[in-house]
Amino acid sequence: MIEATDFRNAMSFLTSAVNVVTTAGASGRHGFTASAVCSVTDTPPTLLVCMNKASSSHAHFIENKILTVNVLAAHHEHLSKAFSSKISSEERFKHATWTQLETGAPVLKDALVSFDCEIEQIQEVGTHTILMCRAVAIQSSEHEHGLAYFNRAYHAVGEIETA
Repeated sequence: MIEATDFRNAMSFLTSAVNVVTTAGASGRHGFTASAVCSVTDTPPTLLVCMNKASSSHAHFIENKILTVNVLAAHHEHLSKAFSSKISSEERFKHATWTQLETGAPVLKDALVSFDCEIEQIQEVGTHTILMCRAVAIQSSEHEHGLAYFNRAYHAVGEIETA
């Protein structure tokens, strides 16, 4: 049997884009940092987002049934840290400028790309909830460098190497 610690250590070598996933509703704005996000299909445009059930904002995402996946640019490391910290939801949103698209979920104004989504399916697996999300709007920026997480550290990707 594989121990949870051994699995987490092995998974640290799976390079992932860094995202801040947000929602809004009657209880306010909420969000968390996520690396477990991936494309499912382009017809209809669907993303999969994994969220820890122990997250303080978990119930808000389930209740609101909307979210935005904000893919972070290289200069957003501070934002990733804020949204993965223990500070309040209100304080987290003070670290950037936000707007909205179709659903009303917070959209990071200068994200690499933002996928505004409606949550269509929810499934619980172990410690996490899998959210199947249909994208209803997309906003892209002019940034050329993304933020990735590998071996428990942040790395800029898309940099042009010079000889």
